[in-house]
Amino acid sequence: MADAYSEQSFLDKLKAAAIYAGREVVEKALTLYLTAQRPETPLWAKMVIYSAIAYFVLPTDLIPDFVPLTGYADDLGTLVTALGTVVMSITPEIKQTAKQQVNQWFGDPTVEGGGNAPDVPQAGDPIRVISID
Repeated sequence: MADAYSEQSFLDKLKAAAIYAGREVVEKALTLYLTAQRPETPLWAKMVIYSAIAYFVLPTDLIPDFVPLTGYADDLGTLVTALGTVVMSITPEIKQTAKQQVNQWFGDPTVEGGGNAPDVPQAGDPIRVISID
């Protein structure tokens, strides 16, 4: 059980969740994690952050993560609540670092071609006809 709260287990969960949870959940979790790493972050804020991260990391939660479409909804709600609670401790640098890391993992949506998924249609792509026989 102690391994569930380690830094490595958080990063492993974040990496595994990236595909299924999506960039929004991953960016929020990473923002909280980076905020908790700052010595200037108050103890009460770190407790809120680590509680939210523990909920995200632990395999037992309200809605199991493997449930399609809704599996990470409760995790996202927990992370958003924690973000709102500790917002005063989140610096612009932390937001930028988290965003850059997520863009590295997922691709930058503001760059043409948008990311690491070449099969995803982009604005301006020709219409593809798919015949179903």
